Amino acid sequence: MTHRDVNNPILFEVSWEVANKVGGIYSVMRSKAPVTVHEFGDRYTLIGPLYYKTAMAEVEPEEVSNPYMREVLEEMSRQGIRWMYGRWLIESAPHVLLFDTGSVSTRLEEWKADLWKVASIPSPPNDQEVNDAILFGYLVTWFLNDFVAREKNAAVIAHFHDWLAAVGVPLIRKRHIDLATIFTSHATLLGRYLVSGSVDFYNNIKSFNVEEEAGKRGIYHRYHIERAAAHCSDVFTTVSQITAYEAEHLLRRKPDGVLPIGLNAVKFSAMHEFQNLHAQNKEKIHDFVRGHFYGHYDFDLDSTLYFFTAGHYEFKNKGVDTFIESLGRLNSRLIACNSPTTVVAFIVMPAATQSFAVESLKGQAVTKQLKETIKDITEKIGQRIFEKAARYAGGDIVDAIVEPEELLTSKDKVFLKRRVIALKRGGWPPIVTHNMVDDASDPILNAIRHVRLLNSPGDRVKVIFHPEFMNSGSPLIGLDYEDFVRGCHLGVFPSYYEPWGTAPAECTVMGVPCITSNLSGYGGFMEEILETPADYGIHIVDRRTRSTEESINQMADYMLQFCQKSRRQRITQRNRTERLSDLLDWKIMGMEYVRARKLALYRTYPDSFAGAEAGEFESYIKAKIPKPLSAPGSPRIKGSGSVADDEEITEGMSNFNIIDEENEETR
Repeated sequence: MTHRDVNNPILFEVSWEVANKVGGIYSVMRSKAPVTVHEFGDRYTLIGPLYYKTAMAEVEPEEVSNPYMREVLEEMSRQGIRWMYGRWLIESAPHVLLFDTGSVSTRLEEWKADLWKVASIPSPPNDQEVNDAILFGYLVTWFLNDFVAREKNAAVIAHFHDWLAAVGVPLIRKRHIDLATIFTSHATLLGRYLVSGSVDFYNNIKSFNVEEEAGKRGIYHRYHIERAAAHCSDVFTTVSQITAYEAEHLLRRKPDGVLPIGLNAVKFSAMHEFQNLHAQNKEKIHDFVRGHFYGHYDFDLDSTLYFFTAGHYEFKNKGVDTFIESLGRLNSRLIACNSPTTVVAFIVMPAATQSFAVESLKGQAVTKQLKETIKDITEKIGQRIFEKAARYAGGDIVDAIVEPEELLTSKDKVFLKRRVIALKRGGWPPIVTHNMVDDASDPILNAIRHVRLLNSPGDRVKVIFHPEFMNSGSPLIGLDYEDFVRGCHLGVFPSYYEPWGTAPAECTVMGVPCITSNLSGYGGFMEEILETPADYGIHIVDRRTRSTEESINQMADYMLQFCQKSRRQRITQRNRTERLSDLLDWKIMGMEYVRARKLALYRTYPDSFAGAEAGEFESYIKAKIPKPLSAPGSPRIKGSGSVADDEEITEGMSNFNIIDEENEETR
């Protein structure tokens, strides 16, 4: 191979979801782009499929600046291939190159035959997704082969994400193209199919006949694309340790390392700022709850906690089944201990709906009318008080004061009575905010009914299923997802199958404590880096070694313990949780990608590295983060045995970065 400069390599990152939102990888590529552009600058290009409808909104076309790339693309154009080059319209505006697979559809059969001949990968005639993957893979390989033939100086790295973009990996290996390859599995294809059935996945993972299981599910050819990519790449990675364990047994290659998914964390200049956001957004959730429970609004919002789970509708994989069951047990325990706390649990997952439920809309309307009527009456009362006081011209001062019976006129009382009467309702508040397409067979609704959480007056746990993602334009809650999360007290994500887990990570970045599981990539990551995750507001349910019954009880225990915390304890815990956001930032997580690229270069160009630089994929985590200080030493007044006052206590705790000067409103 040609001697190349490994210190200033060129990076191509290949994914089906570049400027093409299909699933979660789109968010990964989009959020990671700024740190990669910061490292590589114009030496970084993302490659994806060209879908004109989405590309016109996502990409700003521009001239190709790299002369070698321009030569290759011009030659491909002469061969009838259509492509688009430009800037992805996201933060950092990285270069993107999109190929139109439809422009080479006439070569499909030729390339299918070649794929079988070169890599022994079969391809059935009627699988459009596989056909697109093959066309895209051959286009990417064509481009990369011609590019490295012209670019003789710099080393080239091609990083492929998931099986749809991975056909090029075995082709590059078999054709001996002079570049380094990385393949990242965000979740194995066979793993997703296995857990979607009733298979006891993790207990049987070592004994699966993978070829047979893939064949039974009609994904034999797809499975072989993914497996070939894992075996033919210079460096094979996954997004978490749990996915690495899965890949080792299903793809039959142990990953070289883990590339966890980061976020672009927004840090506030003062700690109280994110606490204030919690208070502001919580008040908007209060408004919704008052309306939703009209007629049965008999609980104290100052003693109410908001729990939530959210994500794509995967009833078992996301752990919604265990969440609902544990809510039923939490309800029994709160009633048994006569707790004053009420829990309102939101389940936010998109499902097939017909429209908003009339009862949900009515509740918001009647409480809004009541609020406006009271505001109007309050303004009139203030005007009466002012007018009488302003007319005071001397004499008995009592004559300038409005008597209590004069505050409300008969007309005001009539209007107020009308609004209050409108709050009467016949049945209990609904458990779902929309009219479902198939209410009777919906798994979430049936699970809620099974545990009898029907929002009855005696329940301490209320449940609201919101079957669409949060939107600030909604007539119900009227909050975007991020603001809704900030307003809640606890996120619950006890996933059974979750390669990473962006939702609990987002909670952490926003300072919201969460419950996750050790079968999620995020839960495993936190167990790996924290000595005591619970002290930082990260409660990890053991779903790997415990039975389902034990896991449900453990989760109910975690939620009960959270309900028993004082307001100050919750504030302190949110501060601790938010402090972890730096660990999840791409500036830190991106270092794992740096190590993977270095290892790929070392394996491809070993002579370019000194011995000390030889490729070992070592995580940046060298030691676990210790337990946080629960409290400072008791502040004392010098020379006195008396107890310190509140100001000294607050100052002492602030010195330890344990709490900010909390506002009691930010509960």
